[in-house]
Order: sequence, then structure tokens, then C-alpha cells
Amino acid sequence: MVRIVFMGTPEFSVPILESLINHQDYEVVLVVSQPDKKVGRKQELAPSPVSLCAEKNNIPIEKPEKIKKEYQKVLDAKPDIVITCAYGQIIPEEILNDPKYGCINVHASLLPKFRGGAPIQRAIITGEKVTGITIMYMDKLMDSGDIITQKEIPINQEDNLEILTNKLSQLGKDLLLETLPNIIKGTNKRIKQDQNKVTYAYNITPSDEHLNFNKSCKEVFNQVRGLSPTPGCFVKLNDKKIKIYDGYQTTEKSNQETGIITKLYKEGIGVSTKDYIYVITDIKPEGKKRMKAKDYLNGCKDNLVGEKYE
Repeated sequence: MVRIVFMGTPEFSVPILESLINHQDYEVVLVVSQPDKKVGRKQELAPSPVSLCAEKNNIPIEKPEKIKKEYQKVLDAKPDIVITCAYGQIIPEEILNDPKYGCINVHASLLPKFRGGAPIQRAIITGEKVTGITIMYMDKLMDSGDIITQKEIPINQEDNLEILTNKLSQLGKDLLLETLPNIIKGTNKRIKQDQNKVTYAYNITPSDEHLNFNKSCKEVFNQVRGLSPTPGCFVKLNDKKIKIYDGYQTTEKSNQETGIITKLYKEGIGVSTKDYIYVITDIKPEGKKRMKAKDYLNGCKDNLVGEKYE
């Protein structure tokens, strides 16, 4: 039975970990995840989704603050292979050089495109037509190792971050199980990444969440999809923050200043962009729960037409 140390953190990684736990040929001997984080209004410590999965399956778990310094438990587990998936820290060479089958990573992009921590978000935001999963060998630089195998899927207009993440998680699970036997037998490919085609998917920052209507309608549409439902985009109206989770493009020309609420639709709020009107359909006003924009409008006393989202 092949001994596996699995390193991952978010919900995306859970189906991949579960597939290894449930496979008769593999034994997950240790799970490594990011430390518990404070969440919610009470700022209570909560374990990562991968940590919860490990606990549920009675698998030992480590949560080092800095894996570069706290790696001995991984070596002590004597893994035949280390598999990482959205772990969130650079793996030290002491781990990379230890397992007999190496260290591999399940990455949610078609490398060398979108190296880094937010490949799914960036693929949607930049308007990519396809994305996919790469299984790759790890090296000391971020997502720069040799490619073992890849599989692509289309990015559909109805895909937001949550939907595409779920699709890619399932694809990653299937591709990993398909690829592992070849790695263990030593019959897999090793393809060097083309350095001339490298792009980066940097982590999402608060400035990325601010919805700037001084863009094309399509760019606004993609930005909202790429960050929905978490963390969501936001705008400000009269110094109050409004979160936006969904909307659609129109072919109606916007002849007003960008950010101006030009028209109210049955489904939501029409806002002027650089070219066409974008209609907001899913919203969370400051201090209120998330709701459909049409319900927000039904309870809104003010006439919003002419107001400007900053």
C-alpha cells in the first residue's frame, strides 16, 4: 500500500483527499493543513475544511505556522509520495527530496498559465474561455515544476467562482486517480513548463473586490462572477458598503457617467459601464442579509435612478 502525506487547506481539496482515503491501494498516513483561523463576528478559531476531513477520518493532522521550519513530522511519517493541493505554503526542499515517488501538486489551472494562489478567480476575471487541472512535480519555486498531465474544461457564462471550483475539484480528483498509477510505475511523462508562457494568479486583495464600473460591461460581469460568493464584490453608495454577488450584461448602450444607476429593471439595478448597462441581481446592503435585488428594490424608499456607485 502506498503511503501518502496529503497537504491542503480549502474545500476545493476535500474531494481529492477523500478519494485517496477511500482508495484501497493508498493509505493517507498524515494530513498537513494551514493553522486554524478566526472566523465570524465572534472571531472564533475554526479548522480548515481539509482539517475537518482528516479529523472525521481519524487521520493524524499537523497545522504548522511555517512548514519551512516545522517539517519533521512529514519526514517521520515516511511517505512514499507527498500530494499537495491548494495548501498555501511553499514546501521546503527537505520534504521535496524525501519521498521515493516525489512530491506532486494538483493545481487548478493549465500551467504555465496562472501560477499562484488564485487561479480559478483570475481565470474568470480575465475572461478565459477554458481552464483545467495540472498534475505536476513540485520544485522549490511556486508552481514551476514539470507537468505530468493536464485536462481542460470550458468556462461557461453561468459559471461563478463556486460553480467552477466544484467542477475543477471533481476534475482534479479524477485526474489524480488516473495519474497516480503511472507515477508509481515510473511510466509518467515529465514536461518542462514553457517559461515564455508563464503568468501569475496572485491572491485576491481588497482592491480586487472593489467593483469598478469604469470598465466594459463584460469586465464587470467577469469580476462579479470571479469573486462570487466569496468574498464577493462591493461598491459604496452614500458611504455605505453594498456587496454584489450576481448580475448580467445587456446590449443597451450606457450613455451616462460610469457607475450611475441608469434604470431599474424587473430583476434588478441597471448601472452604467464604459459601454453597456450592467444589471445587478443579487445584493447585500450594509447591515442587512443577502437578497435578490428585486426584493431590495421593493423595500427601498428612495428613487435610486441617478445615484452613483463609488
